[in-house]
This record gives sequence, C-alpha cells and structure tokens, in this order.
Amino acid sequence: MRAAVPNYLQAHIGQAAPGHRFGLYYAGWNDDLSATKTGKTEVLKALCTLPEHSQTLHTALLARQSAQAAALAPSTVLTLPLLSSSPFATGLGNEHPLENGFSFLSPYGLPYLPGSGVKGVLRRAAEELASGDWGAAQGWSQSAIDALFGPGEQVIQADPEAAARQGALIFWDVLPRPAKQSLAVEIMTPHLGDYYQGKKSPNTSLLPVPIPFLALPAGSGFMFHVQCQLKRLPDASLRESWRALVETAFEHAGQWLGFGAKTAVGYGRMGLDPQEIKRRQQAQQQALEAQQKAEKAAREQALPPAQKLLSQLADRLALLPKDPRNGQALLQKTDRPQWKETLDWLTSAAPTMAACSASEREALAAEVKKRLQAHYKVEGNAEKAMKSTLATLRTGP
Repeated sequence: MRAAVPNYLQAHIGQAAPGHRFGLYYAGWNDDLSATKTGKTEVLKALCTLPEHSQTLHTALLARQSAQAAALAPSTVLTLPLLSSSPFATGLGNEHPLENGFSFLSPYGLPYLPGSGVKGVLRRAAEELASGDWGAAQGWSQSAIDALFGPGEQVIQADPEAAARQGALIFWDVLPRPAKQSLAVEIMTPHLGDYYQGKKSPNTSLLPVPIPFLALPAGSGFMFHVQCQLKRLPDASLRESWRALVETAFEHAGQWLGFGAKTAVGYGRMGLDPQEIKRRQQAQQQALEAQQKAEKAAREQALPPAQKLLSQLADRLALLPKDPRNGQALLQKTDRPQWKETLDWLTSAAPTMAACSASEREALAAEVKKRLQAHYKVEGNAEKAMKSTLATLRTGP
C-alpha cells in the first residue's frame, strides 16, 4: 500500500500531521492507485499519532485562542474545559475513500469541532431544558433561546425575514487535545450493508462488514469558548445570567446529547475537566472564607473594645497546636516566638482600652491571664513578662 504522491515524498509522509496523512497523503492505495480492500485499519492506526511539530502547533493555537478570550471583557466570554468520557467522532460524512471522513482543520491537519456544531448541540440542550421534560428548566425559556441562539428553523420557515435576527452567542471552533497525543481507530459493523445498497432484502443472514473510522479516544480535552454580544440581549437579567444558562446547556449536552457524530450510540459524551472542578471548588472555598472573614471583622468592629481584644486573642491562640486525640490546647513553651509576639500585641493594644472602666480593665486582664495560662506553660521570666503586660492592660501604657 502506498500514498498517491511522488516517490520522493514517500519517506517523509510519516512526519506529516494526521489530517494531511488522512486526506492529502492517504496511504490506502495499491500500486495501480486502486483503493485497497483490506488493511484499512492498519493504515489508519499508522497516522493516529500527532508528530512533535503538530503537538507544538496545537499548543500554540490553543494559547492563541486563550489569549484572544482573555482580551475580551469577562462578562462577554465563557471558557469551559471539558473532558470526554467516551470516544469522539466528527465529520464522518465527509467524502473519503474509506466512506467515513473526519474533520481536520486546514491547513494544520489537526482535529477540530466546528463552532456551528457546538451551537446546534447547545440549542438542542436548551430546548430540552426549556420544555420541562427533563425536570427543572434551570432558567431556560423560549425567549432566552431566541435571544441567545436566534430564531429556530420553524420560525424562519414561517417568517423568512426572521433569518436576519442574529442570536447573541458566538461559538468558537474547538481544537480538542487527543488523549496521549493520538487519535484512535473505531470499528462499526453494519449488518445490512447489501440492503442499504439496494442489492438484497433485509434479513439476518447478511454478514456484517467491519468499517474502520477515526475518532478521538476517551479522556481527550476540549476547550470551549463562547462569546456573547451583550447589546443583542433584550434585558439586563439575561445579560447577567447568560453564562450560567450556557453552562447548564453544556452540562446537559455533555451528559445526555453528546457532541459530534454517532451520539445515539454514546459517542461524544463529556463533562467538566476534574482540574476545573477542583479549581472552582477552591475558588468557592476562598470566596466563602473571605466572606466569613469580612463578616467576622464587621462583628468585631461592633464589639466593645475589651470584647474585641478577646476575640482577636482567641484567633491568635487558635493557631497553636492542639491535641489530635481530643482537640484540646497543648501547653506551649514560652521560648516560642508566638509567646513574645502575643505579649507585644497585647501591650500595643492597651491604648484602645482607654474608654473602659477600671473594673472592665481588671476583668479583661483576668480573662487574658486565664487564656494565656491555658495555652502556655508560664513560669519564671515568662510569668514576670506576662504580669507586666497585664498591668499595662489594667492601667494603660
């Protein structure tokens, strides 16, 4: 078997991008340039691996897309990294000697999913959610679908002028990253090939004919970019919620519809990349902690000076080691830096107690002493230093 190219190119075809080897330099020909009847799977397997220069180019193209998305206002773009949980195929209807094509982005020879295909799947997902047949609509309605995706085919058929009403969303082409930098060969086995070709009637005696085709293996990464023209949205609420709506459509489409071809038999299923899930969880945790910190600071600000100081002292002491068996405080030695830092902080905070009465200062000093002795083994010079600090709290600096 050979490619239909001059002999001087034969030795270099192995370094060509998969798309070029599949299309321009397909090596499934006999010497008389007739199509081979056997060995098709081996031909496809030989072109699956992305050569180093294709991997470098793919990384550069993804970086370019990310830079373009980052240059847009955050409110106008949504970026979602998804990971396929099943093989992914696209462009099987493209003409090819194997009868099943594949979508490669020219002139790079890299697999890609056209943005138009993404739009079609997401619109279908949004329509299913809006129908209520899949449970909660999650914010989707027919008016939101029309605003974001534009009028549907039925509307355009009834009113041809509606075709001029463009939806607000723009779907970028997707350049998937194949798992292990390699495509995969899948096999379909139609049992009624002769019937479909008009040669025989359908019956169980017809033999299946294995047909190989290209796909991306499960575990491949997909970086989706969706851009929104906010000025095309009719109301402020949709301008605020469009990103959340599109995310729910991606989740539904990835789980139930699939992207690309052969979705009816499970191809093209995908969900959020685990790394993205982890990043989001960390961001949510950080936001929650920041909110709790702000709320605590506001509560402390409203406390009387003595109570505020005790609250801040509790935060400092909470950082000290605890007994893992019961969570109780472990007595710390006073030669640790934290001891001196705590005494210095208490001394510096003494002027803020100026508005407190003598009895309040005395009660404060007693409580501070109790808490320090519960966390530190106070004796000798450390005890003298503590008494000096407590005297400052009672009488002022």
